[in-house]
Amino acid sequence: MNDAADPLVPVLAVVGTGLIGGSFAAALRRVGQVGRVLGVGRNPASLRRAQALGLIDEAVDLPQAAARADLIFLATPISAMAPALRALAPVLRPDTLLTDAGSTKSDVARLAQEALGERYLQFIPGHPIAGSEMTGPEAADPLLYHGRKVVLTPFDDTPGLAQHRLIRVWEACGARVQLMRPDAHDRALGCVSHLPHFLAAAYMAQVVRAEDADTRLGLAGTGFRDFTRIAAGSPEVWRDIFFSNRAAVLGELADFERVLGRWRAALEDDSHPETLEAMLEQAALARRFWGGRNQMS
Repeated sequence: MNDAADPLVPVLAVVGTGLIGGSFAAALRRVGQVGRVLGVGRNPASLRRAQALGLIDEAVDLPQAAARADLIFLATPISAMAPALRALAPVLRPDTLLTDAGSTKSDVARLAQEALGERYLQFIPGHPIAGSEMTGPEAADPLLYHGRKVVLTPFDDTPGLAQHRLIRVWEACGARVQLMRPDAHDRALGCVSHLPHFLAAAYMAQVVRAEDADTRLGLAGTGFRDFTRIAAGSPEVWRDIFFSNRAAVLGELADFERVLGRWRAALEDDSHPETLEAMLEQAALARRFWGGRNQMS
């Protein structure tokens, strides 16, 4: 680790100073690996809160960030990514590195190539596998990325030095970096992240539309809380994710509907309760195995 006087990121610009961007700045501050932090955002009040909380040192606009920052971290909804990249392109320093925190990667990589032109190799798409239903600068947590995976999907011709530089930054935050192809990332996350959120939100919508919704919610316990927690996430962010990764999510939804049909048939057939029990046992074992492996990793 570098000396505090020589941090990995002398000047960091965070575009979007909420949970994800604020936590990135806070994580680097915690280990003394960032000098000055510039905040960029659409909401002046949010930027003022981020500064009051010590997440950023000052609020700037995108051209100022491009002119001053050594690393620019785009923690914005996917729909805001292209305008941000287009605004950065004409004023970006040649030695500035860009990355993002978007939950989909194929479209972000394409947007970067279109918006940045010949400078697209200064951009390395990324996705920290961490988050919360909480939003805003107040939700920032310097330990959010500690022990968590961060997926990077560099271009085939991304310079090795730039890639190594970003890996070191994420490792300073306590994260474990994994390299993937953008399409492989999107297929996997469509299954284990995007579809669960889609289902949790749809289920929550079903519950609150029932005539006795208040009674149901009054009796809900930890299982309901755990299953629906992610439905409280930002609608804007998740709208963008679902449309951005629509093909993968629709494919996973079709697969899930087929599986759900088999489970429904097992429930309807009360002459063979052992069938449903075996299916429940298989699912329980798979979940316990994953949980144990996740704790050890």
